[in-house]
Amino acid sequence: MGVSSVAVFCGSKNGNDPLFARHTVALGKLLAANGIRAVYGGGNVGIMGLIADSVMEAGGQVSGVIPQVLVEWERQHTGITELFVVGNMHERKKMMYDLSDAAIILPGGFGTLDELFEMITWNQLSIHDKHIFILNTNGFYDHLIAHIGKMQEQGFLYEAATQRLRYAPDPESIVQLLLAD
Repeated sequence: MGVSSVAVFCGSKNGNDPLFARHTVALGKLLAANGIRAVYGGGNVGIMGLIADSVMEAGGQVSGVIPQVLVEWERQHTGITELFVVGNMHERKKMMYDLSDAAIILPGGFGTLDELFEMITWNQLSIHDKHIFILNTNGFYDHLIAHIGKMQEQGFLYEAATQRLRYAPDPESIVQLLLAD
């Protein structure tokens, strides 16, 4: 199939660990070096802004998808390849899904988890079969990964989580997994 574009779901803040930013920048450079377009939330703040900046600075392509309300707050990134303005958060997720071949989840807050779980749910319902990769920087997602294992152990998942969901501790491993698909 080949991956030519990837949705990157991540925080609009930087978080407290400087490694989050370093991994985000490294991932952006790796995506650009491998000719993989980044599709992201269209913002200019936090690690969301960093992923866009790092892909662009490395000569890559970036598509941003932002809801109108965030444009009104002047949160849109003006230095990317293309920016789509949509009506709401749901339209944003749908368009990001439509524009991508896979998804990478970086550290983030509630919005990032919402995006992750919607992608996983769409997988479970056979709405799509795109692989989802979690960048588990410095163990950020350890508790979530353990909980997903618990859901599987307790019989709440229809297939093994690893059928569509993969985890890696660093950007290089994520890109290797992405390219192997």
